[in-house]
Amino acid sequence: MSRAPEPFVIPAAALGESDVDPASAPPPPDEPPTGAAMVRMAELAARPPRGGGWLWPTAGALVSMMIGIAAWDYVTRLLARSEVLGTAVLLLMGLFALLLLGQVARELLAMRKLARIDAFRAEASAVTAAADARAAAALAERLARFYGGRPELQWSRDTLAAERAHLLDPDAILAVTERHLLEPLDNAARREIEAAARTVAAATAVVPLALVDVMAAASQNIRMIRRIAEIYGAHAGLLGSLRLLREVATHLLATGAVAVGDDLIGSVAGGHLAARLSRRFGEGVVNGALTARVGVAAMDVCRPLPFVALPRPRVSNLIGRALTGLFGKG
Repeated sequence: MSRAPEPFVIPAAALGESDVDPASAPPPPDEPPTGAAMVRMAELAARPPRGGGWLWPTAGALVSMMIGIAAWDYVTRLLARSEVLGTAVLLLMGLFALLLLGQVARELLAMRKLARIDAFRAEASAVTAAADARAAAALAERLARFYGGRPELQWSRDTLAAERAHLLDPDAILAVTERHLLEPLDNAARREIEAAARTVAAATAVVPLALVDVMAAASQNIRMIRRIAEIYGAHAGLLGSLRLLREVATHLLATGAVAVGDDLIGSVAGGHLAARLSRRFGEGVVNGALTARVGVAAMDVCRPLPFVALPRPRVSNLIGRALTGLFGKG
């Protein structure tokens, strides 16, 4: 009589199974958002131009000459066919040339104003080091004339003139000048920074494409830097804005300011909490905070006096006001 087959059971230890419940295993560590769009934008903006100093000017001159010769040949042939049409095209080309020269003149004027602001800041440092009251008074007077065409600063200029007459200490003169002339401009620059940070954060959270959010961050930062330059009297044109963007980005990368610092701890923590709901929300918070840091660096570059009497804006305060209500309360 044959026996019934018995099931063969392999012990759990032989299979390498563990007694640990998989549900009790710790979750994988969450990586906080890094603000990749702003970091990439800063790296691209700070990258030096390639090809040598004479390559692009020479290429530009060659292309301009070729376009000019082709346009002249076109006009001469058109004049031979129809004098009326040829004259009309010639007048339009002349108007275009005048407008182009005007744009070049505005760019040169903008670069000159940026140089004047740099000179004001360097002179303020020299006056502070030399403790020269007469030089401090002369600097304050030149700054008041520099902002003479701003009607919103009329009361500030009058108050500064009245208080400066009774001061003999150079540090006090510069402090009064900074408070009266630059505090309204600082407030306007803060509003521009908050608006740009809000836009960059929203664009990063909504746009899913990495390259698109880098372009959005770059365009908003260029616009913010240009507006800050205009607020402080620089009126930067296109080339001036690109130059300022490169200077700010180079400064940020050189000082490691695109990394997480003390003024970004709260923003990164908020971005980490938002990342638990959506990775894009967390990146938006951090990119907005980095945009605010770019704005503060732009204030340092465009401001004619360094922050001494007035406090330097903190990124945590700026981003807190900028993102209030954008990703929910708190």
